[in-house]
Amino acid sequence: ELPTPEPLLRNLTVGVLEVLSGVREIEQLGRWLTEDAYRALLTRANLASRARSARGVPAARPVHAILSVRTCAPADGVVEAVLVVAGPARTRAVAVRLEGIDRRWRATSLALL
Repeated sequence: ELPTPEPLLRNLTVGVLEVLSGVREIEQLGRWLTEDAYRALLTRANLASRARSARGVPAARPVHAILSVRTCAPADGVVEAVLVVAGPARTRAVAVRLEGIDRRWRATSLALL
């Protein structure tokens, strides 16, 4: 018995974008990510931080609007989703794979396009 995945998808997407913009600590998302997804996000966050400091841009809270959420369930206990997110500079897609682990959803894969 797993909860509806959409609230987690929306919150996780906002959290990931905040981590990448430098206003949220990645540890706050740890309970929603598997180890592989956590490490991949940590690597990307470190690269984003270096890019911001090289340009001299301070961390700032992003203003994003989730335009749409599309989900499918390819297997029992698995949800794959794409969220379209509009930001101040561009619109991007976030792909997420959730798997039911210990009666809760955990992201096993994240991709920002």
